[in-house]
Amino acid sequence: MNRIVPLVLAIALFMEQMDSTVISTSLPAIAADIGTSPIALKLALTAYLVSLAVFIPVSGWMADRFGAKNVFRAAIVVFVLGSIACAVSNSLLAFVVSRFVQGVGGAMMTPVGRLVLVRSTPRSELVGAMAWLTVPALVGPLLGPPIGGFLTTYFTWHWIFLINVPIGLAGIWFATRYLPDVETLIQRKLDVTGFFLSGIAASGVVFGLSVVSLPALPAWVGFSTLAIGIVSTVLYLIHAKRTPEPLLALDLFKNPVFRASIVGGSLFRIGVGATPFLLPLMFQIGFGMTPFQSGLITFVSAAGAIGMKLVTTWFFRKTGFRNALMYGSLVAASFIAMNGFFTPETPTAIIIVLLLVAGFFRSLFFTGTNALGYAEVPNEQTSLATPIASVAQQISIALGVAVAGGILEVTTSMHGGPLQLSDFHTAFFLVAAVSSLAFFSFVRMKPDAGAEVSGHRVTAQATPVEETVA
Repeated sequence: MNRIVPLVLAIALFMEQMDSTVISTSLPAIAADIGTSPIALKLALTAYLVSLAVFIPVSGWMADRFGAKNVFRAAIVVFVLGSIACAVSNSLLAFVVSRFVQGVGGAMMTPVGRLVLVRSTPRSELVGAMAWLTVPALVGPLLGPPIGGFLTTYFTWHWIFLINVPIGLAGIWFATRYLPDVETLIQRKLDVTGFFLSGIAASGVVFGLSVVSLPALPAWVGFSTLAIGIVSTVLYLIHAKRTPEPLLALDLFKNPVFRASIVGGSLFRIGVGATPFLLPLMFQIGFGMTPFQSGLITFVSAAGAIGMKLVTTWFFRKTGFRNALMYGSLVAASFIAMNGFFTPETPTAIIIVLLLVAGFFRSLFFTGTNALGYAEVPNEQTSLATPIASVAQQISIALGVAVAGGILEVTTSMHGGPLQLSDFHTAFFLVAAVSSLAFFSFVRMKPDAGAEVSGHRVTAQATPVEETVA
């Protein structure tokens, strides 16, 4: 397998994934500098997520219309310009708008980068390629908080954005030099109505969940926006059935393999989205750690994610997608639940080992679901599958944070006091239970589902017996 393509894509995706969380530890410093409050500044986090939700659905059409490689490079340019704008912002409005511009670039980088990989990689090598592309999605959110804290503490907060400039320029050069010129397979008219409905639907849900879970605005704003998002979702479903070429081709869900990858992956990501929110808070509030200490410990799971890449292709060839994802979802969910047993008396070495192994299985699961989503989708429909997968990921991760925040709200109201360690334990157990429901999405798949991609063959031993009987 030519690893240069997934590695080039991974560099840009790492930049985008890390930046989505890097400012979380720097909010007080940024707020003080631009004359606002950290709570109000959380609108910048929400603006980024809303931008992703609005523009991800149109990414597949953009790739088909202007070429995936061209759109990918342009996305890096937009992201870098948004980063520079963030660094020079001197007001809340300017910072929120700059984060929105960053989100426009990020919305194109992730799905279009994945599309380039799928179209330029033989099906038999897709699992290995996806394994390398999955690293940024797992490492970036974990590395963001400690890097943000380090740069803010020892330099200034501006550098958490300016550091994207050399990374982005390198990404553009490598993309120009090494990425193949992926052909545009089809030419479709832009579904303008679908673009507006899907944008309102996805951004309404993501914005509503973000406000409800991390209130920077009154709760009624979050619930109202969430309701608008849900209504727009229903309207889009009606529109998609009446449109010959809808922006998001929901007919793909008739494919049981694609459906399992989206539904099962979304259920599991609820627990995964909750973990980066719950774990640092538990370490800081329940264990008394500093933000930097908690960031260093949680980052260890990234090492497990990287280590998994060495065995991914072999593992899926031996077990197949069905067995790996069916039982892997249960194992990975159990490691989420194990976080609920951590106490200040738990040896740090044990916590590190468990987080390391958890990162291994989580990465294995993500690689499998990402590859499975394209395993039985025709080449001419890959640009339709990519935005659906990306939107589902954004919504499920936002839902995970909202669910975790909601659980903490309920448990604290029940005992009528501030957050306690038991509140975090309860939250981990419940989100782990939700993630384990992914098992039922994969148990219905055929044993040889996605065999062309995994290389797993389950019928080879049955053939001689059938021939003998015949």
